[in-house]
Amino acid sequence: MAKIKVLSQHLVNKIAAGEVVERPASVIKEIMENSIDAGATRISVEVEDGGKKLIRISDNGCGISSDDLALAFAPHATSKITGDDSLFAIATFGFRGEALASIASVSNVEIVSRPPDAVEGARMLISAGATQPVVPAPAAVGTVMTVSKLFFNIPARRKFLRTANTEMGHITEQFTRIALAHTEVQLSLTHNGRNLYDLPADQTLTKRIGELFSPELTDGLLPIQRRDRNVEITGLIGHPQQSRTGTKWQYVFLNGRHIHDRFITHAIREAYRGVLEINRQPIVFLFLQVPFETVDVNVHPAKTEVRFADSNLIHSQVLAAIRDRLLSSDLTVPVRTGYGSIPSGSSTGGAAGASRLPEDQQDRQQHIRQAMADFFKAASKTSTKPIYAPTASALRTPGQTYALPIGTQQPPTSAQRPDGPSEIAPPVSPPPLYSPVPAAAETANDNKTQPGDDLDTAPVMQIHNSYLVTQSNDGLIIIDQHALHERIIYEKLSHQLAQGPLASQRSLIPEIVDVTARQMAMIEEQPDILADLGITLEQFGPHSIAIQSFPILLDKASPGPFITDLLDLLVEQWGLLTREELIHHVLDMMACKAAIKAGDPLTDSEIRALLQQRHLIKRTAACPHGRPTTISLTLTELEKQFKRT
Repeated sequence: MAKIKVLSQHLVNKIAAGEVVERPASVIKEIMENSIDAGATRISVEVEDGGKKLIRISDNGCGISSDDLALAFAPHATSKITGDDSLFAIATFGFRGEALASIASVSNVEIVSRPPDAVEGARMLISAGATQPVVPAPAAVGTVMTVSKLFFNIPARRKFLRTANTEMGHITEQFTRIALAHTEVQLSLTHNGRNLYDLPADQTLTKRIGELFSPELTDGLLPIQRRDRNVEITGLIGHPQQSRTGTKWQYVFLNGRHIHDRFITHAIREAYRGVLEINRQPIVFLFLQVPFETVDVNVHPAKTEVRFADSNLIHSQVLAAIRDRLLSSDLTVPVRTGYGSIPSGSSTGGAAGASRLPEDQQDRQQHIRQAMADFFKAASKTSTKPIYAPTASALRTPGQTYALPIGTQQPPTSAQRPDGPSEIAPPVSPPPLYSPVPAAAETANDNKTQPGDDLDTAPVMQIHNSYLVTQSNDGLIIIDQHALHERIIYEKLSHQLAQGPLASQRSLIPEIVDVTARQMAMIEEQPDILADLGITLEQFGPHSIAIQSFPILLDKASPGPFITDLLDLLVEQWGLLTREELIHHVLDMMACKAAIKAGDPLTDSEIRALLQQRHLIKRTAACPHGRPTTISLTLTELEKQFKRT
């Protein structure tokens, strides 16, 4: 075994940088928190190449004197901890004294600062931890810190940085967290000379959320407020109809610091239990204030995890605050008219979406709508026959179903009526309930025949518009209509995707959806996944996209909410799963959206068709999420229940 020796301070700083400085976003977080601790009311963040080339943060805080400037970059040097007492009642963001030293050890740093009582400022340069002498420099009151060539002396770390768009997504997330927690501060963010955010000081939380995300998001947010046992809780929570697929839209702040805590996450989920689907997550902006001595924030180097003196108290207070607000609110879902029907908090291509467009684009869309209206009006006057809208269900005969051909990129534009010549097909026509899989899958299916199961001829009934009940040779079978249809669609999507991109339909009037910076980065970096799914998205503005094409199989789903959920899923799972695993999750979601729902009444022919498809699909015993599709009950078991044996 080698001899034990003390590491050099430079190597210690590099090791600390591995814990504190994960990527450019980490640098911005640490410096912005220092600016807030310095009492700044105005902070400007400038970024180039996603922070890999340059990060410059300017503030109007209290500044650093020339005597303290060099000491600020020494390891574990801080002005925020004076003794044991202050260590266990931390009221500032930075206190460990290692952030600046860590940043300077893996980059080039220039800092210019001037306190209010100083005649001139001071300037210092640091390169890979090597400091140069402090020199006088002209400066406004406050501090300007420039970090360039991050990780230039650690190539192994630098090569793990992602593209500029991905890194910018992480930077925007950190900027958003600080902006939400400090609405009293004026904040701006610029990337490659393009202004992304310019947030005025002293905004309300609602206004700031509207600027950071979208004004529509704030429409359905409910304010909460509770104070009990030295725990104060304020914030905004989302209507259940605004729910998302992941927890990325849950922002929790403790004493102004963004945190992740499993007790609070569980309390949020429990508060929404019963008003939210089990696989959905609510939107929450939660702010907690507790005495500093009742929480330990010195648990993790990034200070995102904390330890409460009484976790059960925090859990119960958060649960009560949210549940009381939900119970006292009218959670009825409003019916919306116009193009698309979508819950509050999501964007559409209808009136709400058009109101945010520039005036010239609003005029253009209005001209398009008017031209379409004139065309159909003229057609109805000159045509001797009404415009016919053939659907697969309209063309099928009893016991027969139709499907779009595998690989079809556009829906059929014409069809032969049973009693006459071809007519015009409309842009929107509902597909059949499901469609058969290709013959190859049928021949390979080991589920074709099942002993004692003849669903083609046995009588069937639907109960509670959710379950199908039929008899078998030795008992009865109960089928979950949603779970079975979900499995059928999943298998069909999987087969189509193996042959090529899913069939899609181009939108006549694209729907507009607001997106976050991380979602926009994912769209730009992973267009192949979206193309394979039959989805085409184009940037429509700084924080919005237009849905240009959408999968045909999902024509019953509203494109806006689906794309929002899809992007949430991709952002949350990207990098954690392989491409195959990610595609599996996406197909799960697509099948769930396209399948008939519990509570949907079915006609006799639709029930028969669904049961016939059960024999043509593999692995119908469970839905893609693992829930059973079918439960069987034998006559022997029935006789036992009725005491016949």
